Amino acid sequence: MAKPMHDTPMLDQLESGVWPSFVTGLKRLAKDNDMMVDLLGQLETSYETKKGYWKGGTVGVIGYGGGVIPRFTELKDANNKPLFPAAAEFHTLRIMPPPGMHYDTKTIRDFCDIWEEYGSGLIAFHGQSGDIMFQGCTTENVQPAFDAINKMGFDMGGAGPAVRTGMSCVGAARCEQSCFDEARAMRTCVNANLDDMHRPALPYKLKFKASGCANDCMNSIQRADVSMIGTWRDDMKVDQAEVKNYVTNKGRKYIIDNVITRCPTQALSLNDDDTLAVDNPNCVRCMHCINVMTKALSPGDDRGVSILVGGKRTLKIGDLMGTVIVPFHKLESDDDFEWLEELGTEILEFFAENALEHERTGEMIERIGLTNFLEGLNIEIDPNMINQPRTNPYVRTDDWEGEAAKWNERQAAQ
Repeated sequence: MAKPMHDTPMLDQLESGVWPSFVTGLKRLAKDNDMMVDLLGQLETSYETKKGYWKGGTVGVIGYGGGVIPRFTELKDANNKPLFPAAAEFHTLRIMPPPGMHYDTKTIRDFCDIWEEYGSGLIAFHGQSGDIMFQGCTTENVQPAFDAINKMGFDMGGAGPAVRTGMSCVGAARCEQSCFDEARAMRTCVNANLDDMHRPALPYKLKFKASGCANDCMNSIQRADVSMIGTWRDDMKVDQAEVKNYVTNKGRKYIIDNVITRCPTQALSLNDDDTLAVDNPNCVRCMHCINVMTKALSPGDDRGVSILVGGKRTLKIGDLMGTVIVPFHKLESDDDFEWLEELGTEILEFFAENALEHERTGEMIERIGLTNFLEGLNIEIDPNMINQPRTNPYVRTDDWEGEAAKWNERQAAQ
């Protein structure tokens, strides 16, 4: 039987709305868990004072330099004793998930059993970096908890100035929009740089993420230093019979309002006979029409991946979206994945050598310039890397034909 619950009027208020509240889950765990009882007490104090009372420290497991997020309470009484002693240590273990987040029920039940024995019982599937977050553990129990999880075949994830745990969407395993093997791509990049995940030695964190299409279910363009997004370079496939079925079932107005007019480059038009015309050279693969008319439209057959770098949340210079450095590359053969492994490692090594402390890849590129970054990686400049059109229309065109011919020749050779 757990200790009596603390009064938590402000947390109780969060349960009064129409949406499910995390507070309800914490209270359920607190019924037989002193750590969760005191966690609620400290959280209520934070809500009252509008301050956080956790500080970091050094907690780890043998052989690893990262993967544990230390949390020690700063709420002490006059004798320097914790006000909420059962939650005075509330460390988090980051554990790498399988690619695509595939689990069977036995695995999840075993996780729950381990964390009920060694931790608070609170598990998050998954953190923003993709980790399984085992939240709430004492320093004493960190090592035995990890040993039990490691025995199941799971390894520690990244934390600190390190390569972070990679994320890949479910992709080819279940999604018909998948344009490459996302799980293999993610594991290729992570496995090649595993030392830099477990033994943090970088200026700051670096993330790999893989999304099978431009829907980008992994938020890789916003979050990943190295983003892999599936795409295609031939024509989008159209099943005209299914297009007519959509028109019959939804009506022409619905298709025009929700598909045709919402194409960002106006590459779609509905013919008089209810077939769809696609201006493929102007299609930017945004996926909107495919999402709305899934049976009628699908990605082309010449599929591959686009590589972007520099995505991140606010740090030194604000949020950044990833910048294209490889517009298209096939990702099918062993040689293709070897190319991806080499590129990911080269980006990591360039970042390690040239970034300032506490600086993400995107901020480094903003500081040194994209041209210098591409030159450092020996990547040729490509028109598809343009971030936004010029606002000044007066551009010299003396030798455009010659340069265009050279570029087309290089593209044909790929």
